Order: sequence, then C-alpha cells, then structure tokens
Amino acid sequence: MEVSNKQVIYRDYITGFPKETDLVLNTSTKSLKVPEESNGVLVKNLYLSCDPFMRVLMRKVPDNNLFTCFIPGSPITGFGVARVLDSRHPNFKEGDLVWGTTAWEEYSLITTPETLIKIEHTDVPLSYYTGILSMPGMTAYAGFYELCSPRKGECVFISSAFGTVGQIVGQFAKLTGCYVVGSAGSKEKVDLLKNKLGFDAAFNYKEEHDLDAALKRYCPDGIHIYFDNVGGKMLDAVLLNMRPQGRIAACGMVSQYNLEEPEGVKNLIQVIYKQIRIEGLVVFNYYHLYPKFLDMILPHIREGKIVYFEEINEGLESGPAALIKLLSGRNVGKQVVVVARE
Repeated sequence: MEVSNKQVIYRDYITGFPKETDLVLNTSTKSLKVPEESNGVLVKNLYLSCDPFMRVLMRKVPDNNLFTCFIPGSPITGFGVARVLDSRHPNFKEGDLVWGTTAWEEYSLITTPETLIKIEHTDVPLSYYTGILSMPGMTAYAGFYELCSPRKGECVFISSAFGTVGQIVGQFAKLTGCYVVGSAGSKEKVDLLKNKLGFDAAFNYKEEHDLDAALKRYCPDGIHIYFDNVGGKMLDAVLLNMRPQGRIAACGMVSQYNLEEPEGVKNLIQVIYKQIRIEGLVVFNYYHLYPKFLDMILPHIREGKIVYFEEINEGLESGPAALIKLLSGRNVGKQVVVVARE
C-alpha cells in the first residue's frame, strides 16, 4: 500500500543565515510496508524537533564526524516522536511509540532502528519526547551532573539560558542548591528566566557592551560552573571570571554557526592559571544513563517542580518557519512541529 507523503526538502548548501526559502515542501509517495530484505521499521511521524545543531548540518563540509550533513534534494532529518506502523526488527512492533532520528516527512522508513528509544511513559505530553524527555533533556542531565559535578552553593552561569537545554540545566542547578545566572537575547526571555524558571539573576547579552563587566556584576565571587551553549565572545569573557578549579561543559557554539570564519578565543591562558577543566559534551555517549535520567526527572515534571516551555507549530508545512525562528533566536520555548497527533 502506498500513500501520499508530504516532506520538507533541503534545497541546497547554505552560507550565512538560513532562510525559509532554503527549505521547500514536496509531496511524494511511500509504501507502508518494510521491504522484506530490511530489518527496519516504518513509522508515522507525530512530532518533530527543531534544534540548533541542525544548522551545522546545512554546511557542505561538516566540521565534525558526529552527524551526516543534509543532502540537497532530500528531506532534512532531526529528532522526532513517531508511531510504528510496520516492523521487521525484533525490538519493535506495530503501535509502539518511539523517539529518535527521523526525516521531516509524514512517513519514514528507518533502516537503523537500533537508534530509536521506545516510549514507556505516556502520562506526560508526547511532545515532551522532542525536548525535555529526549536528546535536549539528556544533554542537560549529562552535561550538568556528569561533566560539571555540581555542589550546593556554587555559582552556575548558563549562556543561551532560555534554550531548551539551558532551561533544564538552570532548574537542575536550582534543585541542587546552586546560585544560578543566565544570559538570553531578549527582555521577555530574561523575565521568564527569573520569574518562571527560578533563576537568581539573568541579563540580556545584547544590551551589555562589556560582557566581562556584566559577569563581574552578576557573578561577583566568580563562576564555579559554566554551561556553554554559545562559545565566542561570551566564552572569552567567562574565562576571565571563572573560579579556580572551575568546570566548563562545552555543549554548543551557536554564536559561530553562521560565520564563515569562527571567532578566536583570546583568554585560554586562564585555563592554566585557574586550572579550569573544559570538556566537550557529546550526548550520545551518555544514552546508557537514560533510564536513570527518567527516574530523576519524571517525578519533578509530574509534581510541577520543573517548568517547561513549548511553542507548538501545527502541520508539516509550518516546519520551515519554525526551524528558522529557532535558528534566528526568535522562539520563546521549545519549537515543536506537529505532523499528526495520533
């Protein structure tokens, strides 16, 4: 049986800032059966996740070996929630709900289903498995607890703090008893960080002409832990304000993604002077901790101790605008594209 299959197609490699017109809608057909020679699964995509790392995949030559860049003329890929319609893999059966990497289309054949994670807890919104209960949530958990080893009373600074990962890290830090400061790109986001997410302080980096001075104002005793989502000038300023034996989790570098030439970091000698530990975070290396992560975070979600913001975009056709909104920093909450609700 073949059905109509709407898709979001990647037009061509991008330099500079991406635009909605770099992504086009297309309709093809899809068989709803897994080929006999495959051990894959055929899924109906329900929710798709917009994530900053997707900008890296729009380059002609990726600067990492973690992801495969998008192929011009093909659907873009990312994390999503889906329902299994047909399976030739022993771990999955028809009707299973899963999250993992899928294509931006209505129906996808996933030939490496080992990368999918079965959804067992459905008493929370399924859309949460594009964010707080999937890759971004695991990123926050692994980066903060495994890399940063937080202690009560420490000062934690988070850049891009209103991003999905930053929101969760900040709340983990508050639950640990830390003093939490965040930076964001608008007054609205700063107000939400302080008034809804419980941050002790927050500032709009766009209004600060001297980031070093701003950090000294908001973190006068220095920073024990820096959760870095932006790199660039902010990282340079943070290095001047780290405490001795401080820890930095390098999670993302969003300030660099649209640049032809990355900015240099000038203050790296502080790593030596202050014995700072900087470690890059690749979340896939920590997926074995996912059950432990769920045991920790699900009670907090159910009890309302962790707040989570989403922006829901209805229909696959809303996907290009939703992704560009995220990549330009205009989103307020996790950008989720609803392909179908069941």
